[in-house]
Amino acid sequence: MGPTSDLHPDRALQQAIRGTARAATGNLRWLREHMPPYFFVTMRDEEEALAGLATNLHSLQRNRHLILVEQEKELILARLDVPGSIYETLERNQDREASYAEITHSDAPVPGAEHPLEIQRFEFDRKADAEVAAATDAAIPPRIRREALAALKANYPPIASQECEKLLRLLWRNNERYVRVSPARRVAQLLWLFHQGRTHGGIFLDVGASGPGAPQETRVLFAVGNPPHRGYLAQVIEVFNRLNLGVRRCYALTITTGVHPYFLGSFYVIRRDGGLVEKSSDLFSRLQRELYNTQILSSESATYRDFVVQRLLTGEEASLINAFIGFCHTSLAHNQPHRYTLEDVIRAFHSHPEISLKLVRLFEVRFDPDLPNREARYAAERAEADREVAAYNTGHKQLDAFRRSIFRATLHFIHRTLKTNFFVPEKHALAFRLDAAYLDDLGPEFTADLPPERPFRVTYFHGRHGLGYHIGFSDIARGGWRTIITQTRDDYVTVANTLFRENYVLAHTQHLKNKDIYEGGSKLSSPCARRMSGARSSSTSSSTRSSTASSMRFWTSSYRRTARLHTREWWTTTARTRPSSWDPTRTCTTG
Repeated sequence: MGPTSDLHPDRALQQAIRGTARAATGNLRWLREHMPPYFFVTMRDEEEALAGLATNLHSLQRNRHLILVEQEKELILARLDVPGSIYETLERNQDREASYAEITHSDAPVPGAEHPLEIQRFEFDRKADAEVAAATDAAIPPRIRREALAALKANYPPIASQECEKLLRLLWRNNERYVRVSPARRVAQLLWLFHQGRTHGGIFLDVGASGPGAPQETRVLFAVGNPPHRGYLAQVIEVFNRLNLGVRRCYALTITTGVHPYFLGSFYVIRRDGGLVEKSSDLFSRLQRELYNTQILSSESATYRDFVVQRLLTGEEASLINAFIGFCHTSLAHNQPHRYTLEDVIRAFHSHPEISLKLVRLFEVRFDPDLPNREARYAAERAEADREVAAYNTGHKQLDAFRRSIFRATLHFIHRTLKTNFFVPEKHALAFRLDAAYLDDLGPEFTADLPPERPFRVTYFHGRHGLGYHIGFSDIARGGWRTIITQTRDDYVTVANTLFRENYVLAHTQHLKNKDIYEGGSKLSSPCARRMSGARSSSTSSSTRSSTASSMRFWTSSYRRTARLHTREWWTTTARTRPSSWDPTRTCTTG
């Protein structure tokens, strides 16, 4: 090949470079016309990334995404806006703990493509609790401080000045860059959201119109105290996707108070079927229930992956199935631990989603306060469920008998539940007050290892990090609280196998010790797991370990808040469905 032919590739390459340079000017002009002004504010220190975007914008016509920055603590992607695109990126980076996420869209399709531009920016620089607690206050520039506090005062209800200063200092310690580059009003919005989360028991949701500049967008503000360390933003985005809400803009931070973390998210969403998310709408109620339920349902659980992501169940229904699983395992395994293993109980529910769904529907028919004629409908549904469980037969005799016993235990659980907070939106755990007669329903096969005296009450609760029982042998009772922090899944399963029997015996022993005073005996036991994902449960990151203690404190306080705050709502929910045999004046019965 001669020297002349060698020049042709270079000439073509140089022409392509010149063409790209000419296109970059037009692309930059398009970006300034169709991207929101705030995009250029937050990207003002990313000139190289902006240059790369302007130069290669046209490549999105044929490429899935364009990596603008990929570093240890930062990732910036450009891609076309299609349903599920944000969730897909978060799933690919689920092992990285995001401290900040910013999603921005163009208001027009990318030239030559059918979809708008989507910019995804993630920072992975989460501060440990101890690091923030030990930090000395760096001086916040006077102008930034003055403008942020003035915007907070002008746009939101009054907050005590000392509280404002404290919140701003915490935000500065966690993410100085965000405070520096963001407009004062956006910093003020985050401070207000942070304050609302702290004053509403660690969870807060608010929706409203985005403003005249985006009439079709609804602003969703969501704060959560002590969120999961990994995958939480992906779980929140999955809720929006499942409810057919598209995220147009997102500014989400995870910060720490020095004791435990907070997730603070500002989402600007559109309904894909048109309209706004009104507070009075059914869509808002569903959004509220699903977002609050992210505190309870782990995205690492098999129920979430098999049922929720596949759109077979809602998040709330999946949490209820997990509660069924935990109850059946702890109620049946203490007398037969080698037969009723946690994995086999899980498999019983997951292998037959139609039965699992029927049990969920039966629970909802019995307790949904908005459902008319509940008693008659429950009686009919219960009879049908009894027949279906009794007739359960897959041709595997021993396995069928095993699974029938699990489904029957769930039926007893539903029938003997007296109160529940399931239909109360603001909760950190599911709680169920049970008539102790369910123990007689189970029969001696499962209760022979328990003291014969039956308690006045059994309260079962289930959350993201574990479960527990509160057993009392009289209406007014006192006793202790045991929290068992397990390090691995094997530890958790071993403790859960005998949890109910040990708690029952401890409460009964306390009751005997209290024989000379008017207070009966009670005991609460709760095993808590660092992670419940099996293989990864034995190893945690340093930031996960640093906040394990605060996570456990937050979880164990959830039951207190659930029982204390929602007693009235429980009663309203179940007043018409209490079994006629339940006697609120009795102190105990003998088995």
